[in-house]
Amino acid sequence: MFTVCGSTNGFLSHSRSLNLVTRKPSRGFSRVSRIATSNSLSRDSDSDQSEGALLYRTGNFAGVRLEETVKKGLQKSRLDSWISTRIDGVSRARVQSSIRAGLVSVNGRVIDKVPSSDQLLLPMMVSHVIRSGDEVKCTISDLQPLRAEPEDLPLDIVYEDAHVLVVNKPAHMVVHPAPGNTNGTLVNGILHHCTFPNIAFSSAGMLSESECGPDDEIGHSFENRHLDDEISSSRCTDAIRPGIVHRLDKGTSGLLVVAKDEHSHAHLSEQFKQHTVQRVYISLSSGVPSPISGRIDIPIGRDPSNRVRMAAIPCLANHKHVRHAASRYRVIEVLGGGGAALVEWRLETGRTHQIRAHAKYLGIPLLGDEVYGGTKGMAMSLLQPKTPANSRANLSKLVSKLERPCLHALTLGFKHPHSGEVLQFSCPPPTDFAEILLLLRAISTVKPSAKNRSVPLQIEHV
Repeated sequence: MFTVCGSTNGFLSHSRSLNLVTRKPSRGFSRVSRIATSNSLSRDSDSDQSEGALLYRTGNFAGVRLEETVKKGLQKSRLDSWISTRIDGVSRARVQSSIRAGLVSVNGRVIDKVPSSDQLLLPMMVSHVIRSGDEVKCTISDLQPLRAEPEDLPLDIVYEDAHVLVVNKPAHMVVHPAPGNTNGTLVNGILHHCTFPNIAFSSAGMLSESECGPDDEIGHSFENRHLDDEISSSRCTDAIRPGIVHRLDKGTSGLLVVAKDEHSHAHLSEQFKQHTVQRVYISLSSGVPSPISGRIDIPIGRDPSNRVRMAAIPCLANHKHVRHAASRYRVIEVLGGGGAALVEWRLETGRTHQIRAHAKYLGIPLLGDEVYGGTKGMAMSLLQPKTPANSRANLSKLVSKLERPCLHALTLGFKHPHSGEVLQFSCPPPTDFAEILLLLRAISTVKPSAKNRSVPLQIEHV
């Protein structure tokens, strides 16, 4: 039963019991298939929970076993990394939990369970090195229920009525709870703010454990349904996100809409699905794209050379593990003597890390985006030669302080799910973004002429 704050009023009064259904795991040793489970979101009446707390369980691989001999010719590999490649859909974090629980053995020797108090030994265990010929046995541990507690967190409310809430999410705040990160998220703050009982707890818009990590970056599961920032009302995965119909990366600041009731959730989800929601982002890029405006239509999938990021992959357009992705961009200002640019982005699709991956493909990674190539060293190499000597120290200080990609969700527009009124909101970027923008403008700023923007580039996959 879906329950909030001990009440079942509103649309939640139509309770739904979700019984966990599992299939017997495959006994195949070379690959282990996913176990299908239904979602379970409930209040545990037998547990000692504080009022308003939510208990949720992620659909799980508990009891799945792997027994395999490491193939000859394999280079030395970390135990946790190797196991996660052998069981589809199980994250490395989940494998590490199994190792810590004493459920993994190598050549008949259990990788000893370590008391939680002896945290210094944990890295040694999970990074155990295996070699060709080793016999590995692993049983995936059960998932412990995760709790989403209401927290009194500061929320920048841009708009609110009985049906929707628009917030200005700060950088470094994760949108939803996930294994390893159940506190301090936007959802925790929403649970506290929306004390009335009709907040949306649809099964739509939930993430599995394999998709989301502590920093809301992409996880280890590589399936099509895990490549979207738009949350379809038809999706039934596993971590709770009350009222969340789309998301922003942890490092991205800006506007995000939250549904307060089931109708609003379904209606907003459909708007995202039909691409009728207006979303405008601004970024500070390392370098200037050429040409200065265009449309990039390149599919996005997991980067084959780096599992923690996505990549624009034109050569795999028809591959099952990539998704169509299209973005329009234009340079608003050329900054810092051509070492940077203020770029506007309009999304036609909503894939995970879409702007960051497309910016990298264009050769202009976002300033501060270390994962996608926008390193501090790159920024300084492009900007320092153009910077007056008396401003270089300040430039170096601001660049060194960047702890996130300079990306901000500037504008959000949608049709109100109840009244039909078209709502549009805009919110300026936060201080860290604004400070470096002002400094780059002080070095030099050029606004491209309309003539230069008249023939936009269109990049498409073959």
